[in-house]
Amino acid sequence: TGLVTFSLTTGAAFALQVMHPTVGAVVGEHSVFRTDAIGRARRSIASVMTWVYGGAEALAEGDRLRALHAPLKSTVDGVTHKALASGPYAWIILTAPYAYETGARYFSRRPLSPEDAEAFYAEIVQVARNLHVAEKELPPTYDAYRKYFDDMLDHTLVAHPTAYEFLAATRRIPPPPGLPAPLRPLWRIAMDVPGRVQYFVTVGTLPPKAREILGLTWTDRDERRLKVLGFVVGRLV
Repeated sequence: TGLVTFSLTTGAAFALQVMHPTVGAVVGEHSVFRTDAIGRARRSIASVMTWVYGGAEALAEGDRLRALHAPLKSTVDGVTHKALASGPYAWIILTAPYAYETGARYFSRRPLSPEDAEAFYAEIVQVARNLHVAEKELPPTYDAYRKYFDDMLDHTLVAHPTAYEFLAATRRIPPPPGLPAPLRPLWRIAMDVPGRVQYFVTVGTLPPKAREILGLTWTDRDERRLKVLGFVVGRLV
């Protein structure tokens, strides 16, 4: 997470998170990503950096997040979804190993070795414990995690409306709420290319199964373009 390339796969991680019916419902009702995407991203990245590098503050941040999310819930078709339900809450954290491995595969000079992936997963498990993720929700090894991840794709994740709204906000990044109205057209012009790139990378770094669930098109040409972009980024950063 100390590399700027970390931000390139956070979009795929968030899309995977909100494809979970519970996470999608709660985020869809309570998040401000539609109206303050930049502010939300800034706060989220600051929180994640605290989990990883904050020392004792990481534990306090975990407590803060639990308290912040405890009252959040959403009722859809008579079903109440709670932000801190153990499975969905764990899924939010457990999208990180996929995003990190995918980021290394596309945007670094070499992909993660099996040993590196296992070591990173062990660190994520410790972060999850600091954030009060239930132990029963944590696959014990990286191989077990990969099976868990595939099972989530096959049996839990859905084409949730919140996922489509997030992708739309990624493509057309909304202006900060405090931006004066006369400057908003300039914002749209300035953010057009970054939005196109972020959307392209987000779709491209999703698992093929997730793209299939969402009905997103990804061609061989798109894959080649993403690999070229990753080659350039991996040598510039």
